[in-house]
Amino acid sequence: MPLIAVAGCVAQAEGEEIMNRAPSVKMVVGPQAYHRLPEMIRAASAGASVTDTDMPTIPKFDVLPKRRRSGPSAFLTVQEGCDKFCTYCVVPYTRGAEVSRPHAALVDEALRLVDAGAREITLLGQNVNAWTGEDAKGRSVGLEGLIRELAAIPDLARIRYTTSHPNDMGQGLIDAHGEIDKLMPFLHLPVQAGNDRVLKAMNRSHTVESYLKILDRVRAVRPDIALSGDFIVGFPGETEAEFADTVALIDAVGYAQCFSFKYSPRPGTPAATMDDQIAPEVMDERLQRLQAAVNVHQHAFNAASVGRVCDVLVERHGKRPGQWLGKSPWLQSVHFIGDGAIGQIVRVELASAGPNSLAGTPLTVDAAA
Repeated sequence: MPLIAVAGCVAQAEGEEIMNRAPSVKMVVGPQAYHRLPEMIRAASAGASVTDTDMPTIPKFDVLPKRRRSGPSAFLTVQEGCDKFCTYCVVPYTRGAEVSRPHAALVDEALRLVDAGAREITLLGQNVNAWTGEDAKGRSVGLEGLIRELAAIPDLARIRYTTSHPNDMGQGLIDAHGEIDKLMPFLHLPVQAGNDRVLKAMNRSHTVESYLKILDRVRAVRPDIALSGDFIVGFPGETEAEFADTVALIDAVGYAQCFSFKYSPRPGTPAATMDDQIAPEVMDERLQRLQAAVNVHQHAFNAASVGRVCDVLVERHGKRPGQWLGKSPWLQSVHFIGDGAIGQIVRVELASAGPNSLAGTPLTVDAAA
């Protein structure tokens, strides 16, 4: 019989109250307890109701597995927690303050991931560009310093990072995009809204202008970079004109892709008790309009890629015989028919573009796989 579990930040915030509302839920798991999932599943399978939303007293990253299987693309958690306290977000209350994983542990795990077959590593964190640490020589370094060290790993071909906050996008990290070939030309930099009053109500601590200046600086060092963002529609008090400002920002930036959401009140956050909550049907309509604008630019970005020759990291087999699927440097899905193997990097000429992927013709294949 299947078990129903609720996990994540909301589970951390609400705990046993979730089970009181929905008795069919047998497990409530906060993000600090994921390493205990096997034993919790065993207990729930034996009939127990399991709740684990405690904040651990042991160092946050000590429970990560020392060895793990890896495909051609792997994830490496470098930072957790958030100090920003956006008014809509529960993360600071459930994940705690920003904590950076030690530099030496990250380099060690990256080496293990590459040894297990990873050609690409994505550095993860709630505010990944807030990461700080000390390198092997005891020098204080930011995320760009970590990226530079990982780029020296011979068999690691690609590095990415997500998710970033505009306020932590320093010039050193921006410069890295123009100086480190292994750092892929893709940046996910959430903004959430395109109107300064809404941004202030969200406690984002930046303006539309300051956000755009960051993008200008990034494009100055890496003109071909693909930009991605997050948007929330229907934040309390958002007017039609303010929503229009957000759509205008999307048009001004020309994002290659975006994630967009309807505002959803999170218990215990300031925004949950704000006046002028937006009606669900208004949020639905605004989300559709925003996504339509995003799709125009995503399609345009893909269409502009036709004719490019780029390296595609092969991640899996396609549905058709001899077909392979992988990712371009700009995080586009690319499929082609020809010689290949999972983990190889294939030089592909992009021949056609759809709304969500591109098709290409393989030219050369690297030796690694």
